[in-house]
Amino acid sequence: MAASMLCRRTAVLCRSLTGISSQKTVLSASCRNGLLLQTASYNPKPLKLNLREPYIPDKDSEKTPEWQKTARYDRKLFGRYGSASGVDPASLWPSHEELDKIIAEENEWQPPLEVMQKNIEAREKLETEKRLAKEKIIAANMAKMPKMIADWRREKHESKRKLKEEKAQRTKLLAEARERFGFAVDPRSPKFLEMVAEIEKEERKKKKLMKRRLKEEQAAAPVTPPAAAAS
Repeated sequence: MAASMLCRRTAVLCRSLTGISSQKTVLSASCRNGLLLQTASYNPKPLKLNLREPYIPDKDSEKTPEWQKTARYDRKLFGRYGSASGVDPASLWPSHEELDKIIAEENEWQPPLEVMQKNIEAREKLETEKRLAKEKIIAANMAKMPKMIADWRREKHESKRKLKEEKAQRTKLLAEARERFGFAVDPRSPKFLEMVAEIEKEERKKKKLMKRRLKEEQAAAPVTPPAAAAS
């Protein structure tokens, strides 16, 4: 049966080769028959499989690889050959430490349905609390928004006003320095700085004097009794 199948495949191959090139159409029938005979006479060597005596590694031998001395390989041998492997089935069960590790992994990655439902409820509750807290913060900030905008506009207006006053004061000081010295003075020069210090000192004296006069006027003013003020 194998020879007939090989013959058919060889014939199909020869036909495809003859269709590719016109030069290959001159192949003789003797060559074909010789190819068929050579293919049919191929007899591969049988595989040397020892199915009667399974391979059992010697764990005491140094030539035996380390991976063939493990409990995992013993389980593989027992699953393939059964009792003929010489492996004690009781030794294939996991130890107490391995069993505890397996149980812990199952509880972590495959928890019961009730535990999964509780975890989902706790996660949803936490997400809801976070969302409500965030919405509360947003609502509080939105309530403060008009006051924040008003404060920002007031601060901006105040900064503009101060800048305008400083500019006007600077212009006034430069004009006064030009009038005093008779020429334009650099605002970074020592002369200008000394003049500014003198002017500020005079202004402080004037303010102190005004405060003193105001206190004297308040002290000299007659105090009206409450009854007379009411009548």
